[in-house]
Amino acid sequence: MNRLHLKLFATLRERARAAELEREFPDGTTVAEIWKTLKGEFPALAGHRDSVGFAVNQEYVEGDYRPRDDDEVAFIPPVSGGAPAKQDPAPSWVGSIAIVRDRIEVAALEREVGNPAAGAVVTFVGTTRRDNAGRKVTRLEYEGYEPMALSEMRKLACEAGQRWPIVRIAITHRIGAVEIGETSVAIAVSAAHRGAAFDACRFAIDRLKETVPIWKKEYFEGGEVWIGCQTSHPPEL
Repeated sequence: MNRLHLKLFATLRERARAAELEREFPDGTTVAEIWKTLKGEFPALAGHRDSVGFAVNQEYVEGDYRPRDDDEVAFIPPVSGGAPAKQDPAPSWVGSIAIVRDRIEVAALEREVGNPAAGAVVTFVGTTRRDNAGRKVTRLEYEGYEPMALSEMRKLACEAGQRWPIVRIAITHRIGAVEIGETSVAIAVSAAHRGAAFDACRFAIDRLKETVPIWKKEYFEGGEVWIGCQTSHPPEL
């Protein structure tokens, strides 16, 4: 038998009313089979159907992956689009990659990527807007699988420099409550020419929304909803 450490986030955590579980499974059990077992134990999870991703030891895996004893298995709902894992040394163009709980200092991020070799600095700043889908938003609240989120952010920063001749890239994402008008994510990219800086910055925010396990809950007048988890449905009765 393998004893596994299971992690649930965002809508999954709320539906199971648990963030972490310890369970034993026979050797050779796949993560898809573990997920099926959890849906039997917690029927409310069934509303997610096939929209949940899997990660083992902070790396994405397919459903046929077979975790080993003492592995950490995470079930990843759609992200808000959509201790760090061991990695090779970061390339020279990768600057600070951070998750914070306080306000993001965008100017500090821009200063970090500044370089005499750079003729352009492009910055993306995501802020909390007041109106969304006909609702008046009061605040956002972000939740993240932090070790894996940092790992995925580093990966996309590395890929940005492999695709475009950038000088440096830095990324900061905030978790916790973010009030209207405040910054939730900032990406700064410097390059010799503006085209590469624009392209790399756009790639970085688009990929972040696709792969980084950070979720946002929108609080609005009269209710709340997890953004990016619209593929989930109430459990069938």
